[in-house]
Amino acid sequence: MRTQIALCLSHSWVGRHWKISVQFVQGIFVEKFDPVIKEPYRKQVEVGTQQRMLEILATAETEQFPDMRDLYMKSGQGFALVYSIIAQATFNDLQDLREQILPVKDTDDVAMILAGNKCDLEDERVVGKEQGQNLSRQWNNCAFLESSATLKINVNEIFYDLVLNYILKLFSINRILRICDAFIDPK
Repeated sequence: MRTQIALCLSHSWVGRHWKISVQFVQGIFVEKFDPVIKEPYRKQVEVGTQQRMLEILATAETEQFPDMRDLYMKSGQGFALVYSIIAQATFNDLQDLREQILPVKDTDDVAMILAGNKCDLEDERVVGKEQGQNLSRQWNNCAFLESSATLKINVNEIFYDLVLNYILKLFSINRILRICDAFIDPK
């Protein structure tokens, strides 16, 4: 069984980005939690016909230890970038967050999903759905959805889509390498 490492990243204003991870792994909404202990969340998932252990690290954009955060980013195979649909600043800061990831990964073709959280608070919305869709198109058509940790809307989809996106990117890279090898060393 392969382990996939996903990072659930957000601006600290989203605040409860870890609630998405807890909802996915444990199937419950946790109102209060002490996120000081940064243990990864783990869940066995089935993607296609393969079993995978998904390890999720939830971290905020304003971490106190940037070196540790870079280490998380380097080991991460997929990234869920989460913003709050009720806080414009969380959306505005996503580009900076993405620009921190790309140099660490040394590519702009990273498995990534953009998630607008708190979609259950539609009457408080300040970030339009079309803004999220437009940003996902700018980011190489990365996956986009809106979610609610409170009501468990699209929580599972965030992580399943992210793992699938990673597998597809890995498959494409391996296929390209095999084609290149065939041209270099035809048999």
